[in-house]
Amino acid sequence: MRFELHGNDIHSKARAGVMTTAHGVVETPVFMPVGTQGAVKAVHISELRDDIHAPVILGNTYHLYLRPGLEILERAGGLHKFNGWEGAILTDSGGFQVFSLAGNRKLRKEGAEFRSHIDGSKHLFTPENVMDIQRTIGADIIMAFDECCPGDADYGYAKQSLELTECWLDRCIDRFGHTDPRYGYEQSLFPIVQGCVYTDLRRRAAEYVAEKGADGYAIGGLAVGEPTEKMYEMIEVVNEILPADRPRYLMGVGTPVNLLEAIERGVDMFDCIMPTRNGRNGQLFTRYGTINIRNRKWEDDFSPVDADGHSFVDTLYSKAYLHHLVKAEEILGLQIASIHNLAFYLRLMKEARRHILAGDFTAWKREMVHQLSNRL
Repeated sequence: MRFELHGNDIHSKARAGVMTTAHGVVETPVFMPVGTQGAVKAVHISELRDDIHAPVILGNTYHLYLRPGLEILERAGGLHKFNGWEGAILTDSGGFQVFSLAGNRKLRKEGAEFRSHIDGSKHLFTPENVMDIQRTIGADIIMAFDECCPGDADYGYAKQSLELTECWLDRCIDRFGHTDPRYGYEQSLFPIVQGCVYTDLRRRAAEYVAEKGADGYAIGGLAVGEPTEKMYEMIEVVNEILPADRPRYLMGVGTPVNLLEAIERGVDMFDCIMPTRNGRNGQLFTRYGTINIRNRKWEDDFSPVDADGHSFVDTLYSKAYLHHLVKAEEILGLQIASIHNLAFYLRLMKEARRHILAGDFTAWKREMVHQLSNRL
């Protein structure tokens, strides 16, 4: 994988770059739709490609390992062949899912023992087999196995957790380096910076991973319960240390405002379930603020969902029609809302990139944050 910087904002740390993967070129900043189980909920592959214009999507190691399982994925020729997606794929290592299983997992130096949420069967994730699993899934970008520390953890727990993550990272790198790429194309490994909300731990973690010479780096363990301002502070600490010539990926974040604030602080890549999950619950993101389409005020509003949008959703469907579909619990309503929100997120990233290259990102971002914070 190659990464080239095409421009920097003169008033902030915002960057515009290009990542070249085995499955296409990815312009940054970029938002990556989440396809946890090999599919982005309620969205067809053709819509991801033609309407949302996503160059890269996510798959999840934990979920794909359990179902459909590695044998099926390998026989299919990897996830790209299995689900028909021709763009790049990034796989989360499963660390966050193991973290979320709190009552059904045990952590030790060897790895993480957990019980399946599907049938209660017992499994063990180690740094080594997580590398093998992601190789088999066929991801272009593979994440190191880490422990996701809770946002409210005390210092002692956070330090112990980071030590475990660093130990696991070294084993991930060793295993990754001693195994071959699958399916005829190169795969890249991204280490993950942990350290909770403690500046010295985040700095230590960033320095540790920066020495590894990886193709890119991720910032994990944020947006898991800590105050938003603390999240921004940790991003600043980490990005002062991570190599400037590699992409930086903020995991699991967030709202449109979160994304713009993180871009201003030097982040290049994002993912989050928010656009699809919130869309299925009737929340729509627009450049003038958020809409709860269930509210009665939209019942007879025949204007587009986003007047400045350019997706087919904004061209074909009115707020009144979408209000009707969602209230009537029609599946089409959930699909339209998901497509709209993802298209908006991707469009926001492209607009941010355009303003970074034009040299007026900071002023544009300030105006957008004000607009995006409105509840319509």
